[in-house]
Amino acid sequence: MKHSAITPLKTVGASLATSLLMTSSLLAQEEGAVKASALQTYLTDGGGLTIFIVAIGMLSLIGLSVYNAINLTKTKFCPDDLKAAMMDHMVNCRVRSAIELAASHPSYLGRMMAYSLPNIDASRPTDLGRETVENAIADFSINEARKQMTWVNLISLVAQSAPMLGLFGTVFGMIGAFRVLKSSGSADPAVLAGEISVALLTTMWGLVVAILAVCAYFFFKGKFTTLVAECHQTSEELINASVQTVNGDAQLAKIPEGIAV
Repeated sequence: MKHSAITPLKTVGASLATSLLMTSSLLAQEEGAVKASALQTYLTDGGGLTIFIVAIGMLSLIGLSVYNAINLTKTKFCPDDLKAAMMDHMVNCRVRSAIELAASHPSYLGRMMAYSLPNIDASRPTDLGRETVENAIADFSINEARKQMTWVNLISLVAQSAPMLGLFGTVFGMIGAFRVLKSSGSADPAVLAGEISVALLTTMWGLVVAILAVCAYFFFKGKFTTLVAECHQTSEELINASVQTVNGDAQLAKIPEGIAV
């Protein structure tokens, strides 16, 4: 009796499992068909020009973004260990040691201070020749910005050229559509669909690449500006540390008694 009762349950379970497997298989096939259809609708139907815009534009944008993300970091611009070590030298007015340390460090701050600190003038104890040092920092920053911003500006080039390529694809597709009209002498939508899809898809992908490139350009430009500003602030703190050490007693002597410092 027990065996005869279990057998129908096994049959029902096997039927349910088979149904689930068949349903999953059908859903997977439908999902694959939808993906293939979307790929064809939004990319391959645009022809070779659309694929060219997507391939060249996206690869250029991704490559430049990865390079700038690696290059524009705090470690390569204003590392904390270098800042602390140079502050120790400058507080104790060991300017030569600070210059040697900066010259041995490949970061932006190291190269900037190695270029500007030799302009410190010990014969001017009131400011140590601050103006000359700051002019050297400004000269270094201008020259360095031209090199660093080259790779950021290439993203801007992608942002400006992508819509132009999309517009070229639009014109190319419309020329094809009018050529079909001229040869067939009728406005059959099925005949014109291919050329019109080229016109629209190239425009769409040109705008997609351009929008992404504009966002990336302003992001990395802002990051570069922030890192350079931090280096300039650090240089100001380093110079102030030495000036304060040299003129600390003289500055305190100018402050009347009773005024909190």
